[in-house]
Amino acid sequence: MGSIPTGARVYVACVVLAALACLAPPPAVHASWWIVALLAALYAGCERIPFPHSPKGAAARVAERSAPRGLGTFLPVLLAGAFLLPPPAAALVALPGALLARVEQRPRWLRRVWRAAQLAVAIWAASRVHWALGGQDAIAAPHFPSALVPAGAAVLTFCVVLTALDGGILALAERVPVRGAWRGLFSRSLASVAVHGLAGLMMAVLWRSPYGPVAALLVLLPMYVSCWAFAQYHRERAAHQATIRALVQAVDIKDGYTRGHSERVGQASMMIARELGMDDERVEVLRFAGILHDVGKLGVPTRLLRKDGPLTPEERRIIELHPEYGHEMVRGIGFLGEARSAILHHHERIDGSGYPYGLVGRQIPEFARVVAVADAFDAMTSTRSYRRARPVGAALAELERCAGAQFDPGMVRALVRALDRHGWHPAVTAGVYPPAPPVSSRTETNPTDKTGSPTSTDGCPTGADGSLTGMDRGPMGSGGPSAGVGRESAGADGASAGVDRDRMGTEGQPSGVGWESMGGDPPVGGVGGRGRS
Repeated sequence: MGSIPTGARVYVACVVLAALACLAPPPAVHASWWIVALLAALYAGCERIPFPHSPKGAAARVAERSAPRGLGTFLPVLLAGAFLLPPPAAALVALPGALLARVEQRPRWLRRVWRAAQLAVAIWAASRVHWALGGQDAIAAPHFPSALVPAGAAVLTFCVVLTALDGGILALAERVPVRGAWRGLFSRSLASVAVHGLAGLMMAVLWRSPYGPVAALLVLLPMYVSCWAFAQYHRERAAHQATIRALVQAVDIKDGYTRGHSERVGQASMMIARELGMDDERVEVLRFAGILHDVGKLGVPTRLLRKDGPLTPEERRIIELHPEYGHEMVRGIGFLGEARSAILHHHERIDGSGYPYGLVGRQIPEFARVVAVADAFDAMTSTRSYRRARPVGAALAELERCAGAQFDPGMVRALVRALDRHGWHPAVTAGVYPPAPPVSSRTETNPTDKTGSPTSTDGCPTGADGSLTGMDRGPMGSGGPSAGVGRESAGADGASAGVDRDRMGTEGQPSGVGWESMGGDPPVGGVGGRGRS
């Protein structure tokens, strides 16, 4: 309970009070309580009806765990109640089913109460609009098209109220930026709510027809089939994620020094994307990009990934092929979309000195610019076998210093804002290692790395992994890392020279940041703010 922000609790309490006000019937309202009881029981039953299980197997079991287990919020029944009943009675239909619904995340009671109050308010508003436009008489009229206008207005109202309340809980419980909390919610919901509204209207018309309630219930059969198809989509999506997880685990086995890196990069990429206001679909694809950015290391000889000493120029060139290897490996995976370009270009630099193609500025795909910043940030803040993790504040200072030369300044600013808002608490590290020598302060100077190579001319890291100042195994200098072949200097994060282990980082567990509209996990506390300690 302590993980739920106070503001979110107050917001839920206000919505509950609004729902209670909606349930209070005016003296002139007379409802058919047997219809209320029947629709409420039907809705509660739809909330509990399970779907048929898929054939079992390893991948099927993974997908089954993530797929919806039943019809969930079955809107046709609720909207039929809005069309058939006065507003207070229509709002009452949602309560038993919402309060008895399956809830996986804790606190279960609060999530149930929230969903019941949200649906009650939305259904009350829809019924109010429907009755105000004469919808009650239109349903009973002999000409069915006359019922479409009030029903359409009611469905539109229901969708507006539902998404407005959802955006509020996203902003308060998940701490999504206010400017992005409501973005895309209405447009993504309208089509499905409209389809459910049409089914609800058919139920209401048949209910009032000579055929009666039994005929109206037949409308639910095709809706059950459509919901089952939707559950299959969720299973397919879970199978996609299992595929990605298997690829990341393969890279992790090949180069265990940076275990946890890829999924932390995915999490940091999501934080940047949300701060930029990307819609949920692009955020999810960008998470895939961060997780799979180093999958091309499966094509790099293991002896190079695990080599203890400096890499030769030829070995460095081989490792720098891993973005192209990765792009070829995922080329045929359609659901990755823009993630494929991020896998190919996440080592490009804004100044054009990156690889594989030396793209400049906005020529670099947006997803690649996001992943480059996330990759470099995790490289610096993760413990490796040869050094300790750097403080979050020091890593952000390096990113800001190299913004405009190596990194997109907009992406760096977005990461800074996201960390100020949520903090950073990586859930997985590369392992337990002996204590590393303390990292020198930024005031020290060291114009060469351990190989004696000169520093880069712009003072930013020349490592292929985006490793920043002092990320080679030698001391850190204020002028930036050298262009030598230290293992970290060509890591998985950024520009173009050495090939350090940090560059090879690949995977792990993401650190959660908040709720998903009261349906996801509570926010995970971590290093507060930028952690400049």
